[in-house]
This record gives sequence, structure tokens and C-alpha cells, in this order.
Amino acid sequence: MYRRVMVGLIFSLLSYLALATAEPIDVNKASSPTVPVISISGAIGPAVGDYVIKELQRANSIGHSPALIISIDTPGGLSSSLRDINQHILVSKIPVLCLVYPPGARAASAGTYILYACHVAAMSTATTLGAATPVQIGGGGVAPSSEKEDKPSEPSAMEKKILNDSIAYIRSLAQLRGRNVEWAEEAVREAATLSANEALALNVINVMAESPQDLLNQLDGFVTKVENQDVVLNLASAQLEPREPDLRNKFLATITDPNVAYILMMIGVYGLLLEFYSPSFGVAGVTGAISLLIALYAFQLLPVNYVGLGLMLLGIALFIAESLIPSFGILGAGGIVAFVLGSVFLIDSELPELRVSMSLIYAIAFASAALILFVLKTLMKLRHKQVVSGEEALIGTEAVVLNDFNHRGFVHVDGERWEARCDAPVSKGEKVSIEEIDGLTLKVKKAPRSEDNA
Repeated sequence: MYRRVMVGLIFSLLSYLALATAEPIDVNKASSPTVPVISISGAIGPAVGDYVIKELQRANSIGHSPALIISIDTPGGLSSSLRDINQHILVSKIPVLCLVYPPGARAASAGTYILYACHVAAMSTATTLGAATPVQIGGGGVAPSSEKEDKPSEPSAMEKKILNDSIAYIRSLAQLRGRNVEWAEEAVREAATLSANEALALNVINVMAESPQDLLNQLDGFVTKVENQDVVLNLASAQLEPREPDLRNKFLATITDPNVAYILMMIGVYGLLLEFYSPSFGVAGVTGAISLLIALYAFQLLPVNYVGLGLMLLGIALFIAESLIPSFGILGAGGIVAFVLGSVFLIDSELPELRVSMSLIYAIAFASAALILFVLKTLMKLRHKQVVSGEEALIGTEAVVLNDFNHRGFVHVDGERWEARCDAPVSKGEKVSIEEIDGLTLKVKKAPRSEDNA
């Protein structure tokens, strides 16, 4: 008992001496705060929105990050994704710093709204922002376009509503962050653009920075408002933490690419058709069903024009009708026209990144046309091919008379005994030619003799 107590006391004494003689640990140095860096590159769609929102939620849930940086280079995107991102930026409990980066990047259209929503806005040299005029899309939403459209002199009531709503939205963001309200309205109404130096001079951005690290260095000690309270950014010892999209975001980004979704839809449709035409052990059907479901999921996230989708389905229906009811190419040609037009209208957006590639449309249309031509050519060959089986194959062949008869009797054809009818008397063993089949009776005539043909 005493031995155990002595061992415990000695161990405690040694531990105390070791701690007393050791160098003090700098807790702040050992656990330097990290600043997550997320990148928006390309068009802003459902995949980008999911990625940014998830990282914003993660940074806020951890709680020890002094800020979060959004590096942005985008031509614009979908209004639904843009507003979802901005809602999470506006309720963020940590400052969100937006940097248009790298040099040569742009924050056009939807990117301008995100820049205005962030607590701190920054741009690298040789970058631009603006051109935030909204464009109505066929899916029922509004996508800020990176290119100014030629508008009629009198915009429609719906266009006025969309424009005024976008102006009010960006004005509210500018007022919240204390930035240039007048230029924000001009960016939406007139599709105005600015360079980085001009944006800094007009109080559209807070600072110019050449990289995320440079942004941290410049903003150390900067005061901004978070949840209506002044917050001092302590970024001197902060370390950057690049945050890449996870597998789910990468998969979502892949399938919501309009070209990929378009290909998946075609695989799905043709896979199911092949399964219905040639039922097997289900490879084509299973592949087609999975591809079609994934494509439909992707399309419900994209600005789909339902008129375009309807034209595509009409084109496919005409392809099927051509294969079942040959119309010498009329239905097939109509199907190709409907299919191409529907493909062009399918994704209704002004951004090239959110449209189906014309090269892909032409390639699939050409392949479908080639398939139709192959089917028509095969059907024409079958139509002119001589029948080699069934009762129709007996027409024109010769039969041997089994007994003398004047009107009705029996003949022998290909090992079978048939009742026959002939207008002229025939003799046993004589050869006759079959003209017609009437139920189970053959109508025959005397076969021409060889000397008559000489």
C-alpha cells in the first residue's frame, strides 16, 4: 500500500518538474486560425450553389474561422442559384470576403450581385465586374446575363417587373454594405461595367488585392459589420485553407452540365427503345432507365424550355413512327427537324456555358438521320425481296397433278397434297403452275411446254 503511494508521489513530482522546466506553449501559434478559400469558376449553377452554401454552413458551424474568402471568376449564371448563395452570405456569422481573382477574371452578371452581398469586396488588377442586366429564361426564372441584349423600345410588363426587381435587389445590397448605390443600379439598368481601379475609385469595392494571401495581409485590422455589429478582422496569423468540392459536388457539376445531361437523356431514350424492340436480360433497359432519371434530375435544376423538350419528344416519336410505319422518309425528316429545333431551344439561357453545344446537337441529329436511312434502306430491300416461306412462297411455283381431273382434283407441292382447281382438263403427272391460293385450295393453270417456249 505504502509502495503504491510513494510511486504515485514520485511520478507526480517528476511530471510537475517536467512541466515547470518546459518552454511555455503559444496556444495561438499552435492553433493558428484558418480562413477557408472557396472558388467560383465558370457559370453559376446548381452545383456551384450547393458547393458554396455547404462551405458557408461549414465555416459558420465550426466557429473559429475569422473569415471566409470567395474567389470568383464567372460570366454569370442562374438567378435561383445566385439568390440561394446570397441568402447564406447575408446570414453568415463570420465575415465573407469576395475577391475577383486571378488577374483577367471577371465578376459579370450574377457575380456582381455576389460581390455586393459580401461583407468585403476586393478585385485583382486587370479584372472587371458589371453587366448585371437580367434576362428572362424559359424555365420560368431569371438569369442575369453577361451580355447586353438588344431590347425593344417598349419593354413588356414582365420585363419591367424583372428589371425593377433586380434593381431593388442590388440597391438593397449596396445600401447594406455601404457601397455605391447609383452605379449598382446602372450595372443592372444599363449593363455598365468597371475595371478594378475604377471600382475602387467609385466605392464599389473596398480594396484591391493580388491574391487571397495579399487580401488577408491588407485586411488585418479592417472593421466591417456582421449582424449589425462592428467586427475587427484579426488576420495577421491566419492561414489559408483551400476548400475543394467534394465528390457529391463534382458529380452534381458533371450531370448539370447541359451537354452531359443532353447525352444522358439520349442514352436513356434509346436504351429504353432498344429494350422494348429487343427484350433481353435488361442491360439496355436498366442503363436507359438510370440515364434518363439522372438526366431528368439534372434538367429540373437547369433552365429547361418545355417547348424545346416537347419538340425533342415529338422528334423521337416521329423516329419511332418512321421505323414502324414506313413513310418513305417523311416522318423521319420531320422528326429530325423537330429534334434539332427542340435541342436548340432545350436550355434557354444567354450564357454559352449553360447551353447545349451545337456541335453535339448536329452530331446526334446526324447519327439519328443515318439510323433512319439505314432502317428505310433495309425496309425497301425487304419489300422487293422474294418471299421464301409461307403460303405466299407457293405463288408461281410448279405442282404435279396426282390424278386426272377436269375441274377439281389434287396436286403435289413440296411434299404436300393440296386440293387444286383448274379451268382446263389436266392429266396425272402433268405439271401445273400455281396462280392463287384460296383458303386450302390452289388455283392452277397448265404449265407452258418447253416446245412452246422454243
